[in-house]
Amino acid sequence: MSIFGSIMGAIFGHGSAQASASPTLAPSAPPAQTVDVAAIVDKAAAATGEKLAWRTSIVDLMKALSLDSSIGARKQLAKELNYTGDTNDSATMNVWLHKQIMAKLAANGGKLPADIKA
Repeated sequence: MSIFGSIMGAIFGHGSAQASASPTLAPSAPPAQTVDVAAIVDKAAAATGEKLAWRTSIVDLMKALSLDSSIGARKQLAKELNYTGDTNDSATMNVWLHKQIMAKLAANGGKLPADIKA
């Protein structure tokens, strides 16, 4: 499974239509379900025992979801999402990745808190 698919699966459930969504295609139909992203990720983050700023950090989001958050994994995610910037500029890439993931979660039925710009 792709890293994007793993993120979607962790939030929407592995068998959902949203979890199998392509990272590069917009959904062709309205989402089958709406999920409260903050509730799911807050619970997952609390279970790690770490203070994770997943609302602003792709690394912390991936950690909260028990996914590999290494630079290699993030570069792979950037490739999956068609990032055209310099993957060696990890700060810029990380900000872009977080925005893309939040936008894709929202587009696929994820309800995001007001403090997250999708």
